Amino acid sequence: MNVKITEYGITDDKGCVKYKISGLSLNQLKILDNELEEETELNKNGKYLILTMYYKKEFYPFASEESKIKLDDFIAREEIEMEIFISSFLEDFN
Repeated sequence: MNVKITEYGITDDKGCVKYKISGLSLNQLKILDNELEEETELNKNGKYLILTMYYKKEFYPFASEESKIKLDDFIAREEIEMEIFISSFLEDFN
C-alpha cells in the first residue's frame, strides 16, 4: 500500500487533507470507498482512491507548530499514520 498526501489546506472554519491510496486490490479499494465515513473517490481505472478528511480548525494537523518547523517530516508521519489506519480498517473486512 502507498499513501500520499496530495493536498492540504484550511478555510475559515475547517481544514482538509487529501490522501491518495494506491497499491491495493480493486476489492480493497471498493471496501474503502463503500465503508469509510469520510469523503472518498475511486478513480475510473480502479488504481487508487482519494480520501478526503475534514477537520475542525482546532484539530487540523497542519496547524500545529511541529508541522511548521519540519513540514516534510510531518507529512511523512501523517502518511504513515493513515497507512496504519487503512491497514487496520481493512483487517476488519477479512
